[in-house]
Amino acid sequence: MASSGSAMYLFPSDLVDEGVDVVLAALDRLGCRPAVAVAYHQARDVLPHAGHKPRLRFRRDGVFFEEKEGWPSPELTPPVQSAEENRSVAELRAAADGSAPEAWTVFLHNTTLGERLPSAVAHTCFGDPLYANLCPSHAAVRAYALRLATAVAGRGFDVIAEALSGQTFAHGHHHERSFTPLGEGEQVMLAVCFCDACRLLGEGADVDVDGLRYGLQDHLQRAFSSEAGIPATRDALAGAVGEPVLRYLDAGTTAVTSLAADVASAVRGTGRRLSFMDLTGAVLGYDDGVPSGPDAAKQAWRLRIDPAAIAPSVDSYSVLGYVRDAGRLHDDVASYRTATGETPLRVILRPGFPDARTQDDLIAHVDAARSAGADQVDFYNYGMYDRKILERILSTCR
Repeated sequence: MASSGSAMYLFPSDLVDEGVDVVLAALDRLGCRPAVAVAYHQARDVLPHAGHKPRLRFRRDGVFFEEKEGWPSPELTPPVQSAEENRSVAELRAAADGSAPEAWTVFLHNTTLGERLPSAVAHTCFGDPLYANLCPSHAAVRAYALRLATAVAGRGFDVIAEALSGQTFAHGHHHERSFTPLGEGEQVMLAVCFCDACRLLGEGADVDVDGLRYGLQDHLQRAFSSEAGIPATRDALAGAVGEPVLRYLDAGTTAVTSLAADVASAVRGTGRRLSFMDLTGAVLGYDDGVPSGPDAAKQAWRLRIDPAAIAPSVDSYSVLGYVRDAGRLHDDVASYRTATGETPLRVILRPGFPDARTQDDLIAHVDAARSAGADQVDFYNYGMYDRKILERILSTCR
């Protein structure tokens, strides 16, 4: 397997469907190395090229390796995926010859664990648990993240850390439905966590936590009756419910920053490296590739992420360039380049729909990312795009 400057995200099911050697040969031809999922969440995916296997794949929460010891509690012991997929990951690791695959690791997005331990998930201002969103402020969740990181890195993988932060209200369960047209600001409000750990952080920041909670409830109740929403900006939130909401959010952001630093240190303790994945690009452009509002780095606070604070403690910083317009992509990447300083910056692109409609689109996106300061361009996702779409990646190696 040749060394490459780009990573290709893939699932263990791709390795099972096509064979490890076949996938590695395909990636080598595209000039990519594998970034394989070793911890993932529930999903339903369409797979255009899965050999003789079904074209729909239903994924579940869990890890792609056997590790029974050292987890914080039985409730926070992740399920183990199928033996066949686990073997494929081990085979992929063994097949590396100087360019070890990276481990794409989803940390705090896990419905199974959240349902087992509801006290460890984010809670809305109404007291409703968001089961898919383990809270980064919770001590047991932080212990789980550290254990997951060392379990993965200890197997010889560099770690790409996804969902090692706060998460959104909108994403997590199947058939998420609301017939109330909430504004983006109201969706941010519904993601503000009031679990016991976050309440303590807020009190430490001299916030009247119950007063804030009631203020959010009141605003959201009016929004449910179709009152016009507010934009997802810090100024708009402060204007709607008062300045303490910003101090409350900042306390949570500090918790994410320290967790990222602790996980990176744990990974380095095994001799491996960690790339922090900032999911803001997915929040803004996942469905249609048309983000709105300020540049992406200036909206990372919505996930309790401070790029400038996290970047110095990690080995690289990965962002999602889920953007159709190359000019907007350039500006988003440039905003992260400014925020992350000297830390290597990686940009993950989708080579097809909805971002790149043609090969020329993908070339323009790669050029935009590189000209804005990206040190590396990666691609998502091997199994979820038709082979003809994957072929476009060859043009970016010119």
